[in-house]
Amino acid sequence: MKNAKLPFDKQADAICIAIGKMQPGIVKQTLPLKEDILIDFDADKKIIGIEILNASKNLPESRLKVLEAIA
Repeated sequence: MKNAKLPFDKQADAICIAIGKMQPGIVKQTLPLKEDILIDFDADKKIIGIEILNASKNLPESRLKVLEAIA
């Protein structure tokens, strides 16, 4: 994913994977894939983002450290 961004918000314990350009108001629908994984869609019903909530519970600690280092 060339244009994907993976910011980890340690305080919110969440990761938002933005696919392409994320702008305020572009998300038109959010659907849960699982309890802590949400998929964001634009007006054309294209996936533009994936949110992982409770990241420290859902991802291995080694991966979170890598994401923290590049944030």
